[in-house]
Amino acid sequence: MKNLFDSWIVKTPIAHRGLHDKHSPENSLSAFKKAIDKNYAIEIDVQMTKDGVIVVFHDDFLDRMTNATGDLREKTFDEIKNLYLKNSTERIPTFREFLSLVDGKTPVLIEIKDHKNIGILEEKLTKQLLRYNGEFALQSFNPYITKWFKQNTNFCAGILSCFFCDVKLAWYKKLMLKNLYLLKNVKADFVSYEANAGYTFNKLKKLKNKKPILFWTVKSIEDMQRYNQVCDNVIFENFLP
Repeated sequence: MKNLFDSWIVKTPIAHRGLHDKHSPENSLSAFKKAIDKNYAIEIDVQMTKDGVIVVFHDDFLDRMTNATGDLREKTFDEIKNLYLKNSTERIPTFREFLSLVDGKTPVLIEIKDHKNIGILEEKLTKQLLRYNGEFALQSFNPYITKWFKQNTNFCAGILSCFFCDVKLAWYKKLMLKNLYLLKNVKADFVSYEANAGYTFNKLKKLKNKKPILFWTVKSIEDMQRYNQVCDNVIFENFLP
C-alpha cells in the first residue's frame, strides 16, 4: 500500500454523506453528484437488508429519514425500495447504484455500520469493490469489522472512534474504543475521530504523523482551520472547505 500521507485520504476533503442540503438529502444520489461536481471525496454509510442487498443508509431505523418505520435490517429490499428520503423524491440507493454513479470520479470512504454476523455483509461488499476501479477506503466503529478487511483483503481500512458519551455500552468497551487500544491489533491504516473530542485528546496528538487522522463531523471553516493542528483531513458538512 502506498504512503497514505500522499493519498486522497489526507489531501481531499471528504463530504459527509455526500454534499447534502435542503434539496438533496444525506446519502442520496443527488448529494453524491454534487460532491463529485465539486471534486470532494464522499463518505457514505452502508447497511444490509434482510435479503442481503447492501444499501447506502446511515440509521438502523427508517423513521428519521423516511416516512416509514422499523429496522431497515429487518426489511427486504422490496419493502424499502420505493420509500422516499425525507422531503425529497430521492430513494434509498443501493451500493451498486452508488458505485455506478461515482464510477471512479472521486474517492469514496465507506463506513460499515455495526452489525451481527461479521463476514456476510463484508464478503458481499468485497465482491462489488473488487470489480470497482475507483479509489476507496473503509472504516467502522467496530474494530473487528476493520480487522476482517485487513485479514481478508488488501483494502485500506481504518477505525472510527469518539468518547461514546451518549452510547449504551459497557464502561470497559468504551475505554478500549475511546483509547484505540485495538488499533495495532486490527492493523488499521488510519483513524477517524469525533472532532470536538479528538482536538484535545493527547492520544491522537501522539499518533500525529504515524497514521492519518481524520476528524468528523467538521461544520465550519473556522473549526477546520483549528482542527488542522491535530488532524490530517476532515469529513465535513454545512460548508465548503
